[in-house]
Amino acid sequence: MPCCLIVGATRGIGRELARQYGADGWRVIGTYRQPADAAALAGLCARALPADLLADAWAPGLARALQGETLDLVILNAGVAGARSSAPQAPTREEFDTVMHTNVLAAMELIPLLADALATANGKLAVISSRMGSIGSTADPSWWLYRASKAALNSVLRSASLALGARGVVCLALHPGWVRTDMGGAQADLPVEQSAASLRRVIAAVNRSHNGRFLNVNGEQIEW
Repeated sequence: MPCCLIVGATRGIGRELARQYGADGWRVIGTYRQPADAAALAGLCARALPADLLADAWAPGLARALQGETLDLVILNAGVAGARSSAPQAPTREEFDTVMHTNVLAAMELIPLLADALATANGKLAVISSRMGSIGSTADPSWWLYRASKAALNSVLRSASLALGARGVVCLALHPGWVRTDMGGAQADLPVEQSAASLRRVIAAVNRSHNGRFLNVNGEQIEW
């Protein structure tokens, strides 16, 4: 039975990915931030583990809890949007720290700790990014901080792919589309079920030739 770790599985895209992978016969391990969120994963995941991305030493604690698990797929889904500010309006230090810690530092803390488990399984690592993180296609100054965080996350993924790709791990940055979730809003294009199903098809189809790429929800490559 293949095993999938989803960091940020209590709501939105992460929760739907957990549901679909579990229904397809995968052993799903999902993380939650607050103890009250753990109940949301009951009956959905084989294991529910705490992971408060803003807390100290959360990543080593999660890695210890995962010892002995074979990780065929890791999806780093947790993320926050922050304030909807436009360039050149400066974010507050608190806004910057929250968004960058959650969207960027968390990946930099966890990826090194899971590298061996992924390499042993010749697994796949996917980060849920956003087209807003594409520097080459930026044509709108809104969501300045969020765009910066996703561009930084893309850089983290690309760098990780150079090290982990040599060990047989396929690393991807994925744009899930504009999805009807708490973050995406009710006017978004895609229902969460469709986005998750499409992401799963993309992940299943990729091979080592796709390592280090930034892919759309339909599988097309996005400009960095």
